[in-house]
Amino acid sequence: MIHENAPALAGEPQQAAKPQAVSWERRLRRFGYEEPPRTSVRDRLVVPFSEPGSRVWRMLGLSPLAAGRLARWSGWGGPLLVAVLAGLPRFWHLGRPRAVVFDETYYAKDAWALLRLGYEGTWPDRKIADPQILADPQVIPLSDTGSFVAHPPTGKWVIALGEWMFGLTPFGWRFMTAVLGTLSVLMLCRTGRRLFRSTLLGCLAGALMAVDGLHYVMSRTALLDLVVMFFVLAAFGCLLIDRDRARARLAAALPVAEDGRIRPDAHTGDRAGTGVRPWRLAAGFFLGLASSTKWNGLYFLAFFVVLALLWDVGARRMAGARRPYRAVLRKDFGWSVMSLVPVAVVTYLATWTGWFVSDNGYGRHWADGRGGTWSWIPAPLRSLWHYEYGVYQFNVGLHAPHKYESNPWSWPSLGRPVLFHYESPKPGKDGCHTTIDCSQTILALGTPLLWWSACCALVYLLYRWALRRDWRSGAILCAVGAGYLPWFLYQDRTIFSFYAVVFVPYLCLAVTMTLGALLGPPGATHKRRTHGAVTAGVLVLLIAWNFIYFFPIYAGQTIPYADWRARMWLDTWI
Repeated sequence: MIHENAPALAGEPQQAAKPQAVSWERRLRRFGYEEPPRTSVRDRLVVPFSEPGSRVWRMLGLSPLAAGRLARWSGWGGPLLVAVLAGLPRFWHLGRPRAVVFDETYYAKDAWALLRLGYEGTWPDRKIADPQILADPQVIPLSDTGSFVAHPPTGKWVIALGEWMFGLTPFGWRFMTAVLGTLSVLMLCRTGRRLFRSTLLGCLAGALMAVDGLHYVMSRTALLDLVVMFFVLAAFGCLLIDRDRARARLAAALPVAEDGRIRPDAHTGDRAGTGVRPWRLAAGFFLGLASSTKWNGLYFLAFFVVLALLWDVGARRMAGARRPYRAVLRKDFGWSVMSLVPVAVVTYLATWTGWFVSDNGYGRHWADGRGGTWSWIPAPLRSLWHYEYGVYQFNVGLHAPHKYESNPWSWPSLGRPVLFHYESPKPGKDGCHTTIDCSQTILALGTPLLWWSACCALVYLLYRWALRRDWRSGAILCAVGAGYLPWFLYQDRTIFSFYAVVFVPYLCLAVTMTLGALLGPPGATHKRRTHGAVTAGVLVLLIAWNFIYFFPIYAGQTIPYADWRARMWLDTWI
């Protein structure tokens, strides 16, 4: 056979060359698409983790045996170290300021009522109740009359656990959010490690979240949004593990060819089962907890169901299925729906147990004795439905103007952060060592350089997902979209930028993936890798410096007024 580009032999008649069809992958190369490398099907289904290197430990003077052992432990040792470093500043002076900060006035008191009554009781006006709670001796003016509240109970039960251990004090009601904030850093390290198959990149993602100002402030405040973030991140990690386990079972079911290689097989791709999927059940459980903390967890449930199904389609196609969508509908769809949606619903209802067994919970006996079309449904469930409908109407109809409300368009650029706490200590008092007034501020502001870098990183991930078909980019974008896009449906509602804490982990993953690209591929030249490492390292150091610079207004430290004003980079932050 003569190659299409070979010259014609002498004496042969010249014939017009027929244009040869070019595959769509080759056409897309001009737009940046690259055909994936030809690797075994098993390694494509489940990309193996790289072997941990021990060169750094040997350079520090350790023996090869000790260096190898530390390298093997780095998969857990690195994330644990990052989590400890993140936890230290989160627990530092956690009880200060000794005040009820922002919406702690609702959730800290509701948590205490759940602990004492099993449902949210009634408190006097905040101007009366808050000083009594902070007084010495303390007065707790809680009534057992049920109170209408705007959010489900799980997040308040989490806060109540800290109050059960340390009492109704600022340290007590902030303790569990600090715990979850620290654990979420550990989870993100492990999630990033599984997503990128790199312990270094996983730890980098966790370290970036550890130095994010919004995550830090929310970790030290008894609000619900960080609790939602924690449960959603746990569900995301469970889905990643489930993805690896299911694809490993498909790979194991593929036949081995005569040459010893595993090849795609249409029958296996269409018919093979993936067995029991406990990690998907766990994801449904965590999504139920997220939804029973705040209702925006329901959007993550919807987005993640679609994401899990698309992952199954990709696995079936790679295994050789002729009709991967039909195969997923036949073999995987039931597991996806039954593992996520019903488990989340049952979990949601279970979190209302305290309300169900009470007599005085708000609206508890609304349906008792009522007939009608739906009378066959147990009265407690109908009462809960009526209660939840009232909550829905309240939430979508909340239009009361607030000084620090913001439109979701401004969130990525940090257009309007929320001031949680502000005091102006006089000279010589509360740590004010100047001759003029000082400032003591807690501002729910993301680390600016991290968030602005994330805006660029998301654009890069869109390119990776659209033109390189990178599933990791798609997963990160899906999570960001689930936490961000639904708020555009409620632009007339009173909403705040600190709601964005639910997708902070995925912004950190986006920046990490971009930094990984800056480092260069494994086969890059030494010069390319060096330049990439310097660029990525400089950006990480700048982000860390940015967090340290803004730390006084994250932690409520007393600083001179001029120093506070210097940190107000944008007028909209005031």
